[in-house]
Amino acid sequence: MNRRQFLATSGLGAGALALNSLTAKASPHRPATARSVIFLFMSGGPSQVDTFDPKPELAKLAGKDVPESIAKNVPKIKRAGLNNLMASPWEFSQHGECGMSVSTLFPETAKHVDDLCLIRTMQHRNPVHGPGECVALTGSSAGDRPSLGAWSLYGLGSANDQLPSFITMNLHSDGMQYPQAAGWGSGFLPSRYQGTVVNPNRGIQNVEMPSGTDNRRRLRELSAIQKLNRGFLQSVQDHSELEARIRSYEMAFQMQTAAPELFDLDSESMETMKLYGLDAEPTKTTGKGFLLARRMVERGVRYVQVRVGGWDAHGNIKKNHDTLAARTDRPVAALLQDLKRRGLLESTLVVWGGEFGRTPTMEGRANGRDHSPAAYSVWMAGGGVKGGQIIGETDPIGYTVVDRPVSPQDLHATILAATGLDSGKLIYDHHGLKETPLGVTGGAPVMEVFS
Repeated sequence: MNRRQFLATSGLGAGALALNSLTAKASPHRPATARSVIFLFMSGGPSQVDTFDPKPELAKLAGKDVPESIAKNVPKIKRAGLNNLMASPWEFSQHGECGMSVSTLFPETAKHVDDLCLIRTMQHRNPVHGPGECVALTGSSAGDRPSLGAWSLYGLGSANDQLPSFITMNLHSDGMQYPQAAGWGSGFLPSRYQGTVVNPNRGIQNVEMPSGTDNRRRLRELSAIQKLNRGFLQSVQDHSELEARIRSYEMAFQMQTAAPELFDLDSESMETMKLYGLDAEPTKTTGKGFLLARRMVERGVRYVQVRVGGWDAHGNIKKNHDTLAARTDRPVAALLQDLKRRGLLESTLVVWGGEFGRTPTMEGRANGRDHSPAAYSVWMAGGGVKGGQIIGETDPIGYTVVDRPVSPQDLHATILAATGLDSGKLIYDHHGLKETPLGVTGGAPVMEVFS
């Protein structure tokens, strides 16, 4: 019995799927340059002045206050420290044909700068982790709006009926930052657009075939469940949660056969697994997550979000960022290299960044840096992006934006544009309001990103 036969016998039927179908949509608003998105979310706030935005002036001004010419432009928000500037503990050098400067934290990623479009002028006004993470992933600090992945799925539909089209993996958290569920939630969109959270070591939870159950028996069980669900749904009419539950049963059967194959790395060569760092402890977990991200987009998953927490360096930024870079640099470079050699980078948009940056000042006397959303760095690669370029400019110490500010909403609009979606035309009627991914703040894609 195939999927169509199962749906028919379960009382759903192919036609009944219209109210909760995730079938791929054939008419995007603009030509797409990317089929899939992989968002490498570095939770905690990597420091821009220690990674991708070199500021030699910090060494000259170390120990001094922020110059008044810059201080007057620093947003008057909590954590905006203006005393005790601190030089970066790392050296910067130029790489690639484009000559992009990258710190010694990321020697492997630096080899791929000609594929990177670096945005140095991301900014917003929320310096707190939870709300900041919500801003970065939903566009609103309240955490009540759809995540970017949910909007993507709403606009594009599914390209694979055997796996979720929006998957999120939460890797190292260090007990410091807690994943914000809003980052993969559906907000006011129907529940079927929310992300599926998976563990790279255990796969997708609760999809294992029950012991002693074969496919035929499982189909009969699901058929009975679906008939009951469908009958109840007809009595209550519109019910987003129940519709999502009905579809989850359909998807569950498909995943019971497809998901195990996705997470089985035996088909990967030893060379590939070593490339991602699965042979070394610092990179083992992150490398597996990033390799799985490649396997997901290879199998048609639309949106993959990989969250690596722990970048919150209030004290001893040298130790903190060295540790996190050791976990991520090699796997990041491996992902870019692997996608490129498989011909997938041109159709996969890779995004790297956190919820904010860090102050150029030292926090207290702890050799750390505090949160700072006034200016921080994000890079993009693949998916039609013009590599080897830098967008925007920050002040001489990297505290504020002086040219080409980019908001999280602008970044979201850019990511959606790569997949063929116009944020202003992606509309959902929510209680009579014509909602778009841009919310009330607005935004526009950064078109310089694309070639």
